[in-house]
Amino acid sequence: MDDIVAAALAKWPNVPHCHGWLGLDARGDWYLRDDNTQAAGRFPHPKGSRLEHVGLREFIERNYACDEAGAWYFQNGPQRVYVELEAAPWVWRLQCIDSSQQVAVRSHSGLPAVFASAWLDEQGRLFLATDLGLGLVHTLDMETAADAIERGLWQVGVAKFADLPRQFRFRLSPASDAADQLP
Repeated sequence: MDDIVAAALAKWPNVPHCHGWLGLDARGDWYLRDDNTQAAGRFPHPKGSRLEHVGLREFIERNYACDEAGAWYFQNGPQRVYVELEAAPWVWRLQCIDSSQQVAVRSHSGLPAVFASAWLDEQGRLFLATDLGLGLVHTLDMETAADAIERGLWQVGVAKFADLPRQFRFRLSPASDAADQLP
């Protein structure tokens, strides 16, 4: 967490949380979702406006975390901005390491991750469980993933997408969960 964020939290500890305004899609792109976008449907249909500003994306990614209930958020100063997820909290980028024939796994935000298991859902999407949590393999890296599977580096289990959030303790839509809790 950035120092400026920690300082803002200490100064204003009771700022209300924000729901529905930020989404992470299956390719690791961030989307801002204004009132009209939110009213038009649940993420990712419609997605909203793709966040292009590099500095803002990096700030979000440095302050991206998970709460005790499995909801992912971006700590924006004193305010927690919960993230709507299209598929999982992470999108994995893969790179074959030539000398060892191993595969390096990095998150959409550039964090290194340690592979634990692989899961294929009913749509043919490949998810990896890692020390950081569950994430979807980026579509551009499926050839690298297929090579790792063919070489026997990864064994792949089968899972229903609907079961993954419970199995790996994350929430796809904290906004929907928050709305369900309103009186």
